[in-house]
Amino acid sequence: MADKPSSRTQPLSADEMDRIARKRAGSKLGWFIHAAAFTGINLVVFAMSKYGFGERSWSVIPFLGWGLGLTLHGVSVWVLGAGGGLRERMVQKERERLLREQDRRSGP
Repeated sequence: MADKPSSRTQPLSADEMDRIARKRAGSKLGWFIHAAAFTGINLVVFAMSKYGFGERSWSVIPFLGWGLGLTLHGVSVWVLGAGGGLRERMVQKERERLLREQDRRSGP
């Protein structure tokens, strides 16, 4: 579908809409699962370091590293992912560019 420049001008079939909707919902659900794991595991690690290991202090480095991964995952799902506004605008511009190039090649 992405390789066809004219596919954007035709309405999506019910099957195509269902496939896209399921893919978007799956991506968002994956991010929610990632966020829940991040929260739960980091709370356990914090509690263990605070109450279970005595003098050993909690290290913020793994928290920040995983937080960066969660943030990038969120950006890829919510901003750049299929259906994200920025991605859709960029795809539309590329389709328009391909159509112009195609028209120039087939023109007089």
